[in-house]
Amino acid sequence: MNVLPCPGCRERDARIAELETRLANLEARLNTNATNSSTPPSANPLGAPKNKKKMSKRQRGGQPGHPPHLKQLLPPERVTRVVPFLPATCTGCHAPLPTEPGPHDREVTRFQSIELPPIMVEVTEYQGHTRTCTGCGTVNHAAIPAEVRKHSVGERLTAILSYLTGNLGLSKRNVEALAEDVFRAPVSLGTVAKLEQEVSAALAESHQQACAAVQQAAVAFADETSWKLWGKLCWLWAAATTNLAVFVIYPQRSALGLAAILGTEFDGLLHSDRYHVYRQVPAERRQICWAHLKRDFQKVVDGGGASVFVGRRGLRIVKDVFAAWHEFQEGQVTRPQLQARLEPIANRLNKALVEGAYGDDARVAKFCENVLKLEPALWTFAAQEGVEPTNNFMERLMRLAVLWRKRSFGCNSDAGCRYVERILTVVQTCRLRHRSVLEYLHDAVRAHREGAPSPSLLF
Repeated sequence: MNVLPCPGCRERDARIAELETRLANLEARLNTNATNSSTPPSANPLGAPKNKKKMSKRQRGGQPGHPPHLKQLLPPERVTRVVPFLPATCTGCHAPLPTEPGPHDREVTRFQSIELPPIMVEVTEYQGHTRTCTGCGTVNHAAIPAEVRKHSVGERLTAILSYLTGNLGLSKRNVEALAEDVFRAPVSLGTVAKLEQEVSAALAESHQQACAAVQQAAVAFADETSWKLWGKLCWLWAAATTNLAVFVIYPQRSALGLAAILGTEFDGLLHSDRYHVYRQVPAERRQICWAHLKRDFQKVVDGGGASVFVGRRGLRIVKDVFAAWHEFQEGQVTRPQLQARLEPIANRLNKALVEGAYGDDARVAKFCENVLKLEPALWTFAAQEGVEPTNNFMERLMRLAVLWRKRSFGCNSDAGCRYVERILTVVQTCRLRHRSVLEYLHDAVRAHREGAPSPSLLF
């Protein structure tokens, strides 16, 4: 005879199942680390597993066959002073030697030493004199022109101080100290902040041009990270191409934030992670990051349970995908061969995701369903030139901003946010284009003070 469970037993069992689910979720959160989430390695909890690399059997240092990395001699026009060493007498017969080289003499050997002379800024003092007329006694004063009094710090020094904060990551107090100790230029903390705002205004036009250019790109990388404005959470959005990077600080991590960086009519191919905001771009015009996918599969494995097989299969598939991609990068296989190699791997992944989506683990099932919806965006890199399987290119560009956030905790004003997004755009774009950041900042400040158009950042 079948005995029906009493209502109290059913409630007890349901409560136990609920508590077990909550416990599993809490344990999964406690096990979050750099290997299974976006947590940086520096924020790993104690006891978190580390990415251990296999010990190399090679000796340290340069390897056999590696070309030597020799010091590059500067061209003659960069040499300030030449000190010649000439042999005076012959070591064989002790006869005096000629001062001019002969036809059989070997080429001159060269060695260069670089030194920095004592640095002191050039100070120009403007004086307004007064003269009293000897005839009528009128006192006449020559006032210093307002245009001269407008700037107490020159264009190049302004660019350098901004370069130190925006590119090298010095705090305003460190810049103040460096200006005093190295340049012998006493500037106040307020002056450093004021000069940053002047540079920000000088870069406004360049920033707008860069935003317009990235919105028209055929392929764009995108990412976002948290930022703070007076302690309030906001977001730093970034988009880039192979020779352009743009940053925008926006209050929300929403579709409006993405529109602020890519516009509302972006029709190129977007490379990003799986954050749901990026779904505004169809999956057929996207490439999602396999490095993020690898961490998610590792998270499934670390979570245990009946669906752990999904994570293990996924990690093996990720390994196979990267192996095929590396062979393609090294020229061992052609693009058609790469696509042929990835086809059975794609079938294996689809099967694992479908099985996971129908499994008993609701968390893993939801993850698999989300990845299946984006399945076309997994393999764009196999067919599209200029697309990679990971978003590491964008994350490397974001690194400067992340370090800035760590040391400064964000900004204290909207004007500070504008300076951050503009200087980051200029610094990273100049790096991608192999241009001098300092020279561009100097040209931009000079143009701004002269009322001329800002120098183009895109050429």
